[in-house]
Amino acid sequence: MVFDLAFIWAGLIAFAILTYVVLDGFDLGLGILFPFAETHKDRDVMMNSVAPVWDGNETWLVLGGGGLFAVFPLAYAVVMPALYMPILIMLLALVFRGVSFEYRWKTTRWRGVWDIAFFGGSTIAALCQGIALGAMVQGIEIEGRAYAGGWFDWLTPFSLLTGVAVVVGYALLGATWLIYKTEGPLQKRMQGYAKWLCIATLALIGLVSLLTPFQDSVYFDRWFALPGVFWSVIMPAIMLALTYLFFTGLRDHKDLQPFLSALGFFVAGFVGIGISFYPHMVPPDLTIWEAAAPDSSLAFALVGAVVLIPLILGYTAYAYWVFRGKIDPDEGYH
Repeated sequence: MVFDLAFIWAGLIAFAILTYVVLDGFDLGLGILFPFAETHKDRDVMMNSVAPVWDGNETWLVLGGGGLFAVFPLAYAVVMPALYMPILIMLLALVFRGVSFEYRWKTTRWRGVWDIAFFGGSTIAALCQGIALGAMVQGIEIEGRAYAGGWFDWLTPFSLLTGVAVVVGYALLGATWLIYKTEGPLQKRMQGYAKWLCIATLALIGLVSLLTPFQDSVYFDRWFALPGVFWSVIMPAIMLALTYLFFTGLRDHKDLQPFLSALGFFVAGFVGIGISFYPHMVPPDLTIWEAAAPDSSLAFALVGAVVLIPLILGYTAYAYWVFRGKIDPDEGYH
């Protein structure tokens, strides 16, 4: 049996990125919602809900970026110059956010400053991730196996739209996470926010989905010519089903269901992006196989991935299992 190592690694990188979005999305969403908490105690509860897992969530970002460098070096060499600005700003925002997460517990006088830093770092990181995604969807200009565009090609109305969509979507994940993890007035407030954030997220997803096929003729043919046209029916149907589950979960006070439904929005959107991109690693010209390292390197790295990825999944699942249940504002988890 012959394994397509480049295809396998493209799947692993995609899995790492999706896992990061799923796990760190609600984490960043908490920071985006920070100014809407009414009291310091509510903010403490919001932070405590992710305190045991927040730094582990970012492991997947390192895995995705490091994996891209190791096994798709040409893609890395093209993408980084094209997206230096949003990626560097995102990383600085994540650093600022991490520092504020630790320091706000150490002071009373400067707590408000660190609260602002936590909100700003979370929002800017989410915005930059969305902008980078939009820039990738638009396509990156390549000549002679190198980036041939300008410094600010990433900054367009479409990329700003995707940036706002990610910020709103992460806020939705944060609200639904708090519905799942909290009780009382804070939970009730987040239930109210979640309804409007869901409507805004779906509207933005719909707008981005309508504009995406017009970013490149390949996308248009992929979605509106046979057999891809079937996806144009299947994906909206999936989103409608998830929307029904979301609102019925809120109505029936099934606290976990809205969170899982909101995660489903992101998974469905990610699948849609994969359908648009395939077989390109860097649209519109660089395919998975053109960007991949030699098979010997891919095989060597795969041995490490086979050991490392299940290990990361295992300790991540264990952490979430240990700290399952609702947050008690006074005593912690119960």
